[in-house]
Amino acid sequence: MSIISRRILLAQILLLLASCTRSKSTPTKQLEKLVIGIVAYGEGVGSAQQFQSFINYLQSQTKTLIELEPAYNEVQAVRQIQRQAWSLVFAPPGLAAIAISRAKYVPLFSLQGLSNRRSIIIVLKSSPVQALNDLNGKVIALGQPGSATGYYVPLYSLYGTTPKQVRISPTPQTTLEWVAKGEVAAGALSRDEFDRYRPEIKADFRVLFTSLRVPAGAVLISPSVESSRRNAIAQAMNEALPDIAQAAGYLPSVKPPEYNTLITFIEQVKPIEARIQEQPAPLYQIAEEKKLP
Repeated sequence: MSIISRRILLAQILLLLASCTRSKSTPTKQLEKLVIGIVAYGEGVGSAQQFQSFINYLQSQTKTLIELEPAYNEVQAVRQIQRQAWSLVFAPPGLAAIAISRAKYVPLFSLQGLSNRRSIIIVLKSSPVQALNDLNGKVIALGQPGSATGYYVPLYSLYGTTPKQVRISPTPQTTLEWVAKGEVAAGALSRDEFDRYRPEIKADFRVLFTSLRVPAGAVLISPSVESSRRNAIAQAMNEALPDIAQAAGYLPSVKPPEYNTLITFIEQVKPIEARIQEQPAPLYQIAEEKKLP
């Protein structure tokens, strides 16, 4: 090989090494990630399918990698919200109120339907219980802390009663199963959850108590999301085709509900919430520590 050929070969090797060095020192920029949080009650696969068209759309519009993270109950969801681990959350009313008051999430849109959401307390049709006071000395089931209709509203409604024990149910379906089996005398959940899961349970139920209307849920965005990205996400969601928004369950043209009353309400029952974890604790003893309005 001639001297000139060897020099050309050496130059090519040096250029290749320089190129490799630059590649290692300047890695390719990775796409930012957006985590969407939902409460799925063990229905993660179905929820992923429901949100797939929305995820595909939002990824293409924002050039952001999007991950769906289902929580199986409200307790898990509250933890993720308080850590601001979810960039975007499709939250039922109780979680929405907590996200706003305790983690500074910003509501963007109202969730579809359930504008007439109410909390109910149910018993077996054959139960002798006819009024809330008849639950004195009996075991009752509430939903997870974080649920407005399964936990906070019925807890407030039971003020002044003296149940023997309050059991925390992991899901609304479990609440119905406990009542059906006689493990608890009564259980609390939302009216829409009752209508959804009742056909799956072989028992005759009766609604003992129905609350006033509870605000609908909302889509909220974390304060940790940078403002320009927040605006881009909100704009993309607002401009989504109706079938995409409907599949994800939100209303682009509808402002989120007002949660100030619900936030105040949740804060007022906090002392009771803390004591319920110290079973057993009759509600009248707890309530006397802080009178509720």
